[in-house]
Amino acid sequence: MPARRVVTGRSQEPRKRFAEELRKLRLERKLSFRALGNALGWDATLFSKLEKNETLGGPEVVQALDTYYGTPGLLLALWELAAGDQSQFKERYRRYMLLEAEALSLWHYAVSIVPGLLQTAAYAREVLALGGASGEDLTREVGARIGRRDLLLGDSAPPFRSILSETVLRTPLTDRNEWREQLEHLLAMGERRNITLQVLRQSAGLPALTNTHTMFLKLTDGRTVAWVETAYSGDLVEETASVERLQLGYDQVRDLALSPVDSRKFIAEMVEEAACDQLI
Repeated sequence: MPARRVVTGRSQEPRKRFAEELRKLRLERKLSFRALGNALGWDATLFSKLEKNETLGGPEVVQALDTYYGTPGLLLALWELAAGDQSQFKERYRRYMLLEAEALSLWHYAVSIVPGLLQTAAYAREVLALGGASGEDLTREVGARIGRRDLLLGDSAPPFRSILSETVLRTPLTDRNEWREQLEHLLAMGERRNITLQVLRQSAGLPALTNTHTMFLKLTDGRTVAWVETAYSGDLVEETASVERLQLGYDQVRDLALSPVDSRKFIAEMVEEAACDQLI
């Protein structure tokens, strides 16, 4: 597997950092703005404005650039940080997003909602709307969240494991059809070689991580960091002892969870239940 791209060490101001990376990638390939525009189907002036920090563009053009340059998820993560700089993204979340784009492997525990990397557009829209986003901001945030899935796609995608509390699978969306599509999407993503899904049944009892969504990232320098999130806040945990305590709790949750095979069967049963609910 190719080494993940390290994105730290340059500008830490989100918009400048985004423009800087765009320029670096283009110059590395000795491309003119016209050549880039012809390759991707956008006007060449757009790419000039992006590199001059005159515009941020939208998630669709950034996703196209990620695909073209072979940097799955990196540019979109930087774009989300730059866009979020206008929406008062917290500094610790900005740093987490950069680290996520670099990670060699990721593992996660979901307490109550589907993790962002596995959400459909409809699921992301309902979750983000509950957080107060609306209008163009909501559309932009949904596009950015869905685009982050590129991190898990492609030949060099990092391994990702997610343990889903049964509560996640029994808390539907308002639209039952959209909920069934989300469950089907989980099954489809779980078929990918780099993605492992497990379910923690309610009958397993209280888990070690009872109320905190937790993501662990293995970084290019060998360190592991964790992002812990509740409904109201999130925090990047980098201190080794604290990360190790969280990892111990995660290991206990993993020991209680269904195997990947049995988890897939359980999610398939949830899909069937959702389909039956639509007929009632």
